[in-house]
Amino acid sequence: MDTLSPAQRSERMSRVRGSHTKPERRLRALVWRLGHRYRRSGTAVIGKPDITFIGRKQAIFMHGCFWHRHDCANGRREPKSRLGFWRPKFARNVARDMEVQDRLAAAGWRSLVVWECELRDEVVVSRRLREFLDA
Repeated sequence: MDTLSPAQRSERMSRVRGSHTKPERRLRALVWRLGHRYRRSGTAVIGKPDITFIGRKQAIFMHGCFWHRHDCANGRREPKSRLGFWRPKFARNVARDMEVQDRLAAAGWRSLVVWECELRDEVVVSRRLREFLDA
């Protein structure tokens, strides 16, 4: 059972940002420090990646572990209530992520997914970004 009233739950969920989150901003700062200039994606690219390099056909996605079901402690965590709603929602998110990756590859794009928990080690993420962007 939910411990919050519907109005309180609505207010709390309205605070969950969909874009320009702290992890996204940290990722963009890493890309910038590596000397790469990018575009924040709009609707022009399949799947609306967080960072795009249109001329090179490269896209970077910043996935939150909880929402995109990463295999880490945060990604394995489940809500305590309304599992009938949340489990299908998470399954749709994962299925959509795979579909977007397939569609981008079919259109000739290379893509990279960076997970929120990976930002704890910026050295490793910087190395992955450098390998992806310089390839």
